[in-house]
Amino acid sequence: MPVIRFVREGRDVECFPGENLRAVALREGIQLYGLKGQLGNCGGCGQCSTCFVKVEGESSASALSKKTEVEESKLRRRPEGWRLACQSLVEQSVVVVTKPQASMPAQVNRIAAALAAPLPEGPQQWPGAVVGDEIMSACPAADVISSSMEVSGKALPATPGEER
Repeated sequence: MPVIRFVREGRDVECFPGENLRAVALREGIQLYGLKGQLGNCGGCGQCSTCFVKVEGESSASALSKKTEVEESKLRRRPEGWRLACQSLVEQSVVVVTKPQASMPAQVNRIAAALAAPLPEGPQQWPGAVVGDEIMSACPAADVISSSMEVSGKALPATPGEER
């Protein structure tokens, strides 16, 4: 369901609930890092503090997962609304400014426009998700598995050595 609106890049990106913000950004080719982060980052462990993002809007607190202890420690002296992308899970649609420490032309106007435009509805379920009875019909190997479990009309024992 969530859509991430990246203000600096001018892009809306769909993701699934619970996806990592850093992973989504990298998958979509969105540059999270300044020069320092490009030269060396921790790969998403929360140790380098180079994947800063600023979450905008009134619903920003509920849009991402709670701050982790790592974030609390690393963001102690940073402005309110800043998060580490590698430590943030996307729960709801959100407006994000990447590299908030760097200036952006017409920043106030661009953020206001991003917040004013409604976020489009994202995906409703994980791709390939299967519900209830559809599981067996969606898995062609299920017939092979169930037929191989029978030997000469008798079901195989639950544990080796157990006879029925």
